[in-house]
Amino acid sequence: MNLEELLQKMIDVKASDVFIVAGLPLTYQQGGRKVRLNDQSFTPADTEALVRDIYAMAHRDTGPFLESGNHDDDFSFALPGTGRFRVNVFRQRGSFGAVIRVIPFTLPNPVDYGIPDEVMRVADFQKGLVLVTGPAGAGKSTTLACIIDKLNHERSGHIITMEDPIEYIHRHENCIVTQREVPTDIASYSEALRSAMRESPDIVLLGEMRDQDTIGTAVTAAEMAQLIFSTLHTTGAASTVDRIIDAFPANQQRQIRIQLSMVLQAVVSQQLVPTVDGGVVPAFEIMVANTAIRNLIREEKTHQIDSMIATGGAEGMRTMDQSLFDLAKEGRITKETALQCAIHQEALAKRFEAEGL
Repeated sequence: MNLEELLQKMIDVKASDVFIVAGLPLTYQQGGRKVRLNDQSFTPADTEALVRDIYAMAHRDTGPFLESGNHDDDFSFALPGTGRFRVNVFRQRGSFGAVIRVIPFTLPNPVDYGIPDEVMRVADFQKGLVLVTGPAGAGKSTTLACIIDKLNHERSGHIITMEDPIEYIHRHENCIVTQREVPTDIASYSEALRSAMRESPDIVLLGEMRDQDTIGTAVTAAEMAQLIFSTLHTTGAASTVDRIIDAFPANQQRQIRIQLSMVLQAVVSQQLVPTVDGGVVPAFEIMVANTAIRNLIREEKTHQIDSMIATGGAEGMRTMDQSLFDLAKEGRITKETALQCAIHQEALAKRFEAEGL
């Protein structure tokens, strides 16, 4: 089976990730489970040949990785008529390996992926900063792709995305959609964002806020009446606010805290949770920045944000534990799984007991 046939098979079986590692048969992730394709383990020569085939299929020079001694490389490519693939190639134990993320050409449907209406409503904001947070592999890119697709169909304007690498391809619908890949199309996120401000944007998707420079530019852009979406590898709204503030020197933190309190519109935090049928489902914490939360950010009382989220159901807010409780009550996940993934395990356990679950 050549590489093209292999990737087509991964699309057919609805694999989400493919693992190419020496000493292991080809393994793919399907519905949250790791599945081995056969019992034929790769040798180091096999994995190197496959990595070279991946580079050839992506029309990329192997030199910066294979010959230069770099430790890893990230890029994406498309296979016409099949799908898109995001690749991370790396070195391990003296051999080459790769993990390939499988991205179908069709854009994700929020209903199919369990993304609730409360999350999709962040597309209704006209300006400001919206953050989608969570660990790697939690589905942040999928959630953002659904939100951008909704905006693309419901608004008229210029959407600019900056991604490393580009995953989902958005067609021009009611909006003009410009997609730039870092570092192929532009050197860095901060440079891409500064460039975007000169390109008459209405909506900007910044793949990740990695450093002080990028965060500062994103916050300033949100002040300029643009709607900015981005991600952070944080868990929960309170820790997200703290991470942003802590990225700055002490003498600048007061100013960024005031700016953030004015431009932040929502923080959506998510994690993927194993379901009873062997799949995965996203669980969400949703914070909408109302007047009370803006005051907490400004007054350095972020530790009280969780309490505000818990009482903000009427405004579309929900805690992570509420989301887990609902999934368990619906029978989609077990009570044990909900408790393992909970933020406040004891409180959730008492709630299960009170509900007789």
